[in-house]
Amino acid sequence: MGHKVHPYGFRIGIIKPWLAKWYADRDYATLLQEDMRIRELVAKQLSNASVSQVEIERGINHVTVTVHTAKPGIVIGKGGANVEALRTNVGKLTNKKVKLEIKEILQPELDGMLLAQNVAGQLERRIAFRKAIKQSIQRTIKAGAKGVKIQVSGRLGGSEMSRTEWDKEGRIPLGTLRADISYGVVHAHTTYGRIGVKAWVYRGEQLGERPGSARTEPRAPRRGAAGTRTRSTGRTNGAATPSEAPAPEALEQASATQAPSEAPKAEPKRTARSKAPAAAEVETPAAADDATAEAPKAEAVKAEAPKAESPKADEPKADETKAKAKTETAKPARASKAKAKAKASEAASADEPAKDAGETTDASAGDEPPAKES
Repeated sequence: MGHKVHPYGFRIGIIKPWLAKWYADRDYATLLQEDMRIRELVAKQLSNASVSQVEIERGINHVTVTVHTAKPGIVIGKGGANVEALRTNVGKLTNKKVKLEIKEILQPELDGMLLAQNVAGQLERRIAFRKAIKQSIQRTIKAGAKGVKIQVSGRLGGSEMSRTEWDKEGRIPLGTLRADISYGVVHAHTTYGRIGVKAWVYRGEQLGERPGSARTEPRAPRRGAAGTRTRSTGRTNGAATPSEAPAPEALEQASATQAPSEAPKAEPKRTARSKAPAAAEVETPAAADDATAEAPKAEAVKAEAPKAESPKADEPKADETKAKAKTETAKPARASKAKAKAKASEAASADEPAKDAGETTDASAGDEPPAKES
């Protein structure tokens, strides 16, 4: 079995008002039957006036009947004759003073009850039900409705077996309480039997426009207390988004708490960086390659720096070895010169043997000691 809810009764007190506004403790049943008779009388006497709904409001000694109709001229009649006749007939059903009000429906195409009455009237005139449904839907959509649904049930087309047919256009959010849906049910009395016509018209959302209705407007977002953040600050590319920036007071507190703790940590890093270049100037080539040397290592290298100056003290020894090498290379050259002179003296000794012999011996005697030393 289906669990369907009446669209109007589902929204009473939210976006729809009560059609009967009165309260009774002991006489509730009698007053309810009286309301039913009044509604039947209005529907019968104003059957051709396109009456959508009837509101009844009761006071202590009076009854106010409000008729919503699309044809107020027919309800009023010539000189208000029809209104007076209706007032007297309603007065016969109750022993209180009757006040009759008439309200005009400006857009009858958007009223579910009037739409169902129109389709039922076409079915009674033997018009095809599919044609009647489609034409009514098109007119309602053109009038500004956001959704329409029409359903007919019974012996459609005079068939012996009854069935249900329906057509729809747009959306009909029956489960949305703020959706303004007009609903109507009318029975078409045909020669083959009774055909029920139902119509739903979705006219948009209504957000507490009627007085006394419940509030359905969206509430403003909640704001947290001062100095607190309701959302975590999201970061994009290392920067906080402006919509989720922390409060200024929270930033001041965070900076005050972080300043003392961060100060000692920053000093060792600066001293290590400042000492690194000085150590690199004094270090040996092996120690200079280590760019990430710590402060203790740099101090140890400074302590060993005087030992590295020892090569400078050994420079005279290197000069002595260089001088020895020069003398050793110079000795063979002197020996060759001496031999050349000896040959020249032997050639000259043929003319002066006595003199040259003494001179050659002296020259050879001066040249021999270096040869012996080598």
